[in-house]
Amino acid sequence: MTVADEKKALICLIAGLLRDCNHVAVGAASPIPGAAALLAKAAWGSPMHVNILGSVANNFFTGGGGELFDCAAQGRIDAFFLGGGQIDGSANINLMGRGDYPKSNPRWPGTFGSAYLYFLIPKVILFREEHSRRTLVEKVDFISAPGTSEEGIYRKGGPFGLITSKGYFRFDKNRKRFNLVSVHATNSLEDILDNTGFAFDYLENVPVTPDPDPQLLDLLDRQVKAKIAEVYPNFSNTIFTVTSPD
Repeated sequence: MTVADEKKALICLIAGLLRDCNHVAVGAASPIPGAAALLAKAAWGSPMHVNILGSVANNFFTGGGGELFDCAAQGRIDAFFLGGGQIDGSANINLMGRGDYPKSNPRWPGTFGSAYLYFLIPKVILFREEHSRRTLVEKVDFISAPGTSEEGIYRKGGPFGLITSKGYFRFDKNRKRFNLVSVHATNSLEDILDNTGFAFDYLENVPVTPDPDPQLLDLLDRQVKAKIAEVYPNFSNTIFTVTSPD
C-alpha cells in the first residue's frame, strides 16, 4: 500500500464516522479531515453542512473563527477535529510545546480556542498521523484542552476517538481511557503497543481496519479532489489522480 493509499484509507475511515452528523467544521491545516467531511457529504448527503476554515467554496462562515465559536456555543456543530503535539491516554492535548511551560522547547502555535470547542462540540475526533511515543505520551507536558472534566462541570462535548496512521481508538468517557477498535492493515498490535506511550484497552485478536469501499475511493478521485484542492492544492495533487470532478 502506497502512502497515498494509506491517506485515502484514513479519509474513508473518518468519513464513515461523520455520516450521522448534520454540520461538521474543520479547522486550519486539516486536509485529511477536510477531505473526509466532503466525502461523507458526497456519499451520503450527511453531513449536510461542511465548513472548512480557509476555504471560500466550502465555508459559509463570514466571521472566521469567531463565527465557529458562536455556532459551537449554540449547539450547531456536531463534529470537529483536534490534534496536538502531544496527546495522552486521558485524551488531554498539548498545543503549547514540549517541556515545562513557559520554557517549552520547542514552542507550538498555541491553543486558539481548542479547550472551548472541546467542551462544546459533541463529537470531537482527535487526529494525528504520527503515531509514536513522542506524540502519544503517558501525560502531556501542558494541558491545552482536557479530555475529561470533574463531576459537576458543565460539558456536553469531548473526545469521541483517536485516529492515527496505525490504528483507530474509541474513548471510553466512563473509564477515561482509550480502547483500540482496529489496527490499520499495514500495521500490527505489537507495533501499536511499541509506539504508544499511554496504556489502553484492546482485544488479543484486535480487528483489522476494513479496506475502503471502492465506491468511496471512486468518489474521492472523481469529486473530492477539486473541492479539497481549493484550499489544499499540494495535498490534492499528491493524493488524488483524477484532474476533474463530475
